Parts: sequence; C-alpha cells; structure tokens
Amino acid sequence: MAKYQKKTNYREKYPGVSKEIIEVLEKSDRQMEYLQYDIKAERCRIDSTSGTVTYLPSREDSYERLLEGNKQFPSDDEDVDDAAIKAVMIEKMLTCLNHLSTEEQELITALFFKSKSEHQVSREASIPQRTIHDRKIKILAKLKKLMEK
Repeated sequence: MAKYQKKTNYREKYPGVSKEIIEVLEKSDRQMEYLQYDIKAERCRIDSTSGTVTYLPSREDSYERLLEGNKQFPSDDEDVDDAAIKAVMIEKMLTCLNHLSTEEQELITALFFKSKSEHQVSREASIPQRTIHDRKIKILAKLKKLMEK
C-alpha cells in the first residue's frame, strides 16, 4: 500500500486564513495519513542489540485474513448460559402468573400477550383507561414481589 503523500501548503492556498485554522487543516491531513496508511501498514522492527527481527501486523485486518489465521469469532446465537437463565425466568414468571386472580391474569394476557393497548382494553371492558393503567401498575408490582421470592 502506498503511503499517503499529498502535503498541501495551506498558507499558499489560503493566504488570509488565521494560524489556528492552518494548524487544524494540517492536523486533519495527519489524521488522514494515519487512517489511510499507519493503521493498515505492516511493519518489521529490528532490535539493534540482539539483531532479531519482529514482524508487527497491521492494526486493521480483513475478515478473510483473520479466518485464514483460524481466529475465533463470537457466535450470533444466544449463549447457552443466557438461554438457561431465560428458560428458568420464564418458568418462574408463569408460576407467578398462576398466583394472580383470573381478572388480573386476563388483564396481563390482553396487555402483554395479545399486545392490546390500555385504550383498547378499556373500551372492551367499559372501564376508564386510567383505571386499567392503575390496575396494570399494581399487578406488575405484585408480580415483581412474587418474582423476588
């Protein structure tokens, strides 16, 4: 890979610009050089005392090259530990739901399992929406206490 060579003389290009702006422009050139060359370049370091040569790979690497080097990547699948914890929590939640009254169970089922809004449930039951909301909050607090046991 060829090294980024373009050095712009900003003092000539923009004669009326302040020194601070010129410094920022020159700094941005250095950042471009770093991004285009320094990160991607492979280097050899020679130890002058021992005469050993150390190969330093680039800090940016391609996916294909990492696969060739048999690098391991984390799976996108759910972790076994997380799946086990999730299964236990679902089982516990279902047992806690069984401790609720049938009216409470119906409200939770409508809101969370059937994805109905509080407004829809209030229209179907002819109960004010605020009452539905307050009941939901109380039921969720009750479920939280049951889950903590």
